[in-house]
Amino acid sequence: MVWLVEKLPVEQCPQFLHKVIDGICGRAHPRFQDYGSIWNLSEWLEVLEESTGVFKTMVGQNVSEEEVFKQLDGLNSSHQQAIMKCLKGRKDEIKQALVEKTSAMSSAHLQDFDWQLKLALSSDKISVLQMPLVNLDLDVRENDKIKPISIEMNKEELQNLINSLESANKVVLQLK
Repeated sequence: MVWLVEKLPVEQCPQFLHKVIDGICGRAHPRFQDYGSIWNLSEWLEVLEESTGVFKTMVGQNVSEEEVFKQLDGLNSSHQQAIMKCLKGRKDEIKQALVEKTSAMSSAHLQDFDWQLKLALSSDKISVLQMPLVNLDLDVRENDKIKPISIEMNKEELQNLINSLESANKVVLQLK
């Protein structure tokens, strides 16, 4: 993450970091379209995962300010300060989101899942694009009732889901 965040101009850093925190809190994540001129897709996925992980780890493990600076060692001071400012300003909000996600995960249990890959062919224009879509069918048990949930996602949305699930798994493992 160290060198990837530094590709972002310092003046854009707080906006990006607040969007990352928004994503942790269940609101809109930063969008690749907004930062595609700074990072390529693989860098984007890496910087998004790493920055999300930094905030979740720092708050989830209640890391001291001194320890945060140690972990950000190698990053230029302007970017370090931007991260610290966002962390300090929204620490309680991140903590609340992590607690809510953990409790939600403990009350709802995935019973079964099924997935399908298809091409969107609903119109001539879309069929030319050959946009792959994934249909994800989930059976979620909530209060002893099984609730079916169907989700259709494009490649970017699927990657965001995978990243979110991996991040949630890391948080759960850290809390054990």
